[in-house]
This record gives sequence, C-alpha cells and structure tokens, in this order.
Amino acid sequence: MLSSMTGYGRGVYHSENLEINAEVRSVNNRFLDVVIKVPKSLLDYEQKIREQVAHSISRGRLNVWITFSGGEEQFQNLALNKPLLSAYTRLAKEIQKEFDIQGSLDINRLFDLQDVLVLNGAGTADEETWKLVQKAVIEALEQLSDMRAREGAELKKDIDKRIALLDKAVTSIEKLAKSRPVEELDKLRSRIQPLIKNEIVDASRLEMELAIIADRLDITEECVRFHSHNKLFSELLESHESSGRRLNFLLQEMNREANTIGSKAASSEISHLVVEIKEEIERIREQIQNVE
Repeated sequence: MLSSMTGYGRGVYHSENLEINAEVRSVNNRFLDVVIKVPKSLLDYEQKIREQVAHSISRGRLNVWITFSGGEEQFQNLALNKPLLSAYTRLAKEIQKEFDIQGSLDINRLFDLQDVLVLNGAGTADEETWKLVQKAVIEALEQLSDMRAREGAELKKDIDKRIALLDKAVTSIEKLAKSRPVEELDKLRSRIQPLIKNEIVDASRLEMELAIIADRLDITEECVRFHSHNKLFSELLESHESSGRRLNFLLQEMNREANTIGSKAASSEISHLVVEIKEEIERIREQIQNVE
C-alpha cells in the first residue's frame, strides 16, 4: 500500500535504573537520509541504529533521537567542564565589550550550553543496554511506519479520484476526436469552393486530403498510452513496494502525451480538456512528492 514520507514515532523501554527514549521523525527526501543523535555511550552502536532504520524505511529524511534518563546514581559522575565554561564566559564578555551589549550572564543559560556538564567515565553501553535501546528504536519505527501508512491511505484516496478524472477526460477527448477529420474536410471544402466556383471538385483528391487530415489529427495511440499509464498508476498505488519514483516518472509520461494530444487535435474543446488534464497531473505530482 501507499506510504507517506512524513510521520513520527516514539519508543520507551526501562531497565532497573534507566529509562530509554527513542524518537523518530521523518519528512520528504529523494533518498534515505538518516541523522542520529545519541548519548556518547551509544556512539559505537550508531551504525547498527542506521541499519535498523534502513531495514524499515526506504526513503525520506529521518531524525533519530535517543536519550537516557534514570535514578540519581546515574549522575554520580556528573562534572563541570570548566575549560569549556571558561571559554564561553570569556567570549560572552568580549562580545559585550566589543558591541556594547548590556546585560549579565545567567547561570541557567550557562547550563543550557552544549557540553558544559559532562558525565565522566561514561564508556560504551553494555550489551544489555543496547538490547533495550534496540527495542525502543524498533517500537519508534513501528509507530512511524503506522503513521506513514495512515497518511499514505489518505493520499491514495485523493489520487484515485484524480486518476479517474484523467481517464474520464481522455475518454471525452477520444469521442471528440472521431469527428475531427470530417470537420476539417468540411472547412477545406468551404475554403476551396469560392476559389474554383462552378468547377467540379475531384472526389478522389478530396478523399486523399481527408486521409492526410485524418492521419495528422489521429491521437488514438496517445489516448491508448494515456489509459495504459492510468492503469499502471493505479496498480502501483496498490503495490507493497516503494513506488514514489516510478509514479513520478509516469506523471512525466502522462504530461508528454497530453501535450501531444493538444498539439495534434487542434480543437478548442479538446484543448480545454487537455488544460484540465495537465492541472490534475500537477495536483497529483504535488501529492506524489510525499510518497515513499
């Protein structure tokens, strides 16, 4: 089924003194782009997290956050990064002096600065902790996939309606196109008659002209291909595979067929229908940008 590229998921797992939170948020992207933010103790597992994400998601820009929280004993080795804090305060004073900025340093703001507080002796997480992290990430990815599937279902409903409108418009064009050669031949007769006055028009020559006009105005192949594209588009919407790229390519082909129909048909009624078709194609294209 169709899947959106936007969504959010969260997974939480507990050990005796530790709570693990995993959050995953995704937005549109042509390829799979994963940004991971984890505690230092999980840096050695970052590649495994990336592989876990790639196993569930094929396209989109994903942000993965993993945080730890727990009991008091977890922070026994919490320390102040004095050299870094000294650099922060020195730079703040230089900025105040150079740009004549009034104000004072707020201790609460200092604690918000990155890496001012550090956890000394924090090594790589053990295997038991990693298993809990893995479960939290899997739960977050499952929630994300569920949300993307729900959004994808809504996208499919809208796109199905628009594909039906395209098919209906092409069918209308086919009906209008059947009478086009005769109409053009009548126009040709009305232009020729004043020039030849009472002379007899060569019937065989008119038939030849009719054949040439019919061939020039024939859009049968374009309409057949367009119906075929619509059918394949609907099949891809039902597919369980990631199909966003193929759908986008099909829209390009539909637009090309519409342009050819408009240029060959040379009819105001057909031209109006072609404009409607191209407008619907563009609306579908906007929706497809969010399909995995």
